Amino acid sequence: MPAEFPDFRLGTVLATSFTGTLSERHGNPVERIPTPQRLVDWLAVNDLTVTSCTTAQLELARELRESIHAAATAAATRDPLPADAVRVINDRSAQGRAAAVLTPDGSRRWQLSSPSAVEDALGVIAADAISIIAGERDGRLALCASPTCRAAFFDTSQSRSRKWCDMNTCGNRQKKARFIAKQRKNPESAE
Repeated sequence: MPAEFPDFRLGTVLATSFTGTLSERHGNPVERIPTPQRLVDWLAVNDLTVTSCTTAQLELARELRESIHAAATAAATRDPLPADAVRVINDRSAQGRAAAVLTPDGSRRWQLSSPSAVEDALGVIAADAISIIAGERDGRLALCASPTCRAAFFDTSQSRSRKWCDMNTCGNRQKKARFIAKQRKNPESAE
């Protein structure tokens, strides 16, 4: 097993952050949860701590991830939602038994039914996907402008005109490519 895995691309929206565990979907795909333990790690970073995960649970998670991506992409492009994706999202949401708990500092935390309840964590992610795809939250679903990425993300910027899933990766990569192309076109401007 490799000693190092790609960093997680964390966002502020749980469901679209989860779809980001597979990036560069139209280029050289980068799997960020290649093992059950890596899913445990991702869930912990997102305050959905579980103690273990099986290979079967990892497959359920990947199926949910791809279903959320398909449904979010359809919603962003205003296409009909894929029936199979909707079924998987609804099934995972219904199977989860997590409870929202109010903490003493006034924030929400998810309480899973048991320490190894990956299905509960997936239910939380599915419920989050439902709320953004159904339009219940202030923002809009969009697709990353990077031709190799095309990740679905939830745009909460004031103008709702964000172009990149993550400015630190896709946005910077595109800006750098434009800069290099401009330098090649006008080499004297580099001096």
